[in-house]
Amino acid sequence: MAISAAETEQLREAVRDLLADHCTEADVRRVMATESGYDPELWKQLAELGLPGLLIATEYGGVGLGAEELEAVSEEIGAALLPSPFLSSSVLTATLIGAAGSEEDKRRLLPALADGSSIGTVAINSTWTPESIAVQANGTLTGTAAYVTWGQLADVILVVARAGDDIGVFEVSPDASGFTRTAVEVFDPTVRLSQFTFADTPARRVGTAGWEAVRKALDLSVIALAGEQAGGARKIFETTVDYLKTRVQFGRAIGSFQAMKHLAADRLLDVESATSAARHAAADGSPGAIALAGFACAEAYETVALSAIQMHGGIGFTWEHPAHLYLRRARSGAQLFGGSRLHRERYLVSKGA
Repeated sequence: MAISAAETEQLREAVRDLLADHCTEADVRRVMATESGYDPELWKQLAELGLPGLLIATEYGGVGLGAEELEAVSEEIGAALLPSPFLSSSVLTATLIGAAGSEEDKRRLLPALADGSSIGTVAINSTWTPESIAVQANGTLTGTAAYVTWGQLADVILVVARAGDDIGVFEVSPDASGFTRTAVEVFDPTVRLSQFTFADTPARRVGTAGWEAVRKALDLSVIALAGEQAGGARKIFETTVDYLKTRVQFGRAIGSFQAMKHLAADRLLDVESATSAARHAAADGSPGAIALAGFACAEAYETVALSAIQMHGGIGFTWEHPAHLYLRRARSGAQLFGGSRLHRERYLVSKGA
């Protein structure tokens, strides 16, 4: 379903207003200190806006929107540093079920993901490529999958496993025998990761599709992540510019010094370039555009966050200041769904290199 640009902007504003009220810096710090790492009440409110079902077709209880609306919403999520399983459950899992699942799979799994009552995750492996898949499927699952996003929360668990010469998507029950999930220490406490271990774990295959379905889900996840990175970069840049206007040193605002002006101008270019790359990937949908957003947005976000700390001076290095939270989100996101090197290689391949 396509909606107008005006309607997309209204959706963006609704998400922005909700997060402004319920996902302040204080809220983020409170939630990331909890065991679960997310706010169930805020998740319910996001569900009332339709966010968990944003990409799920209406016949399965979703909203049925597409990549451009996803990218717009993701910018607001990134700006607010929302700690939630949205990317894992509402994008990666929901899209993979839609791409790989049978009609029965979709009717059984998607409605609960759409209304937020279920949370999903997908276990692939550390480099998010078919070559890195270490879980073997031979009637049961055996092996280990690392860097599983929001794995401790999930009750809909999909595993990408190697079945002989094929790659398949398998569903595992949370209480299946031989299945162990372990929370791992994270650099960014707003995004939780797990390691899944399978020892002759019973599983059922979801549909018959292979890596092409996984690739489709990963592409939409990269678009969403790029939107988060662009939104986060813009927010911390705006926070920094406000600081430059109000912090006085030697009798004048520090933003009036030429060195600060030059640095801010360079970072504004990074922010605008990242935003353009993310929005172009959503609108275009080609492998090259998605790969470009994959590395350009990640690198711009980290650069902007690092400069924000520098321009804030001593206070920017303290735990009490939010700049480091954005830097942590930037650096953790840069490793999700393939790092910059992988996305650059995909971009070059798309150009015939």
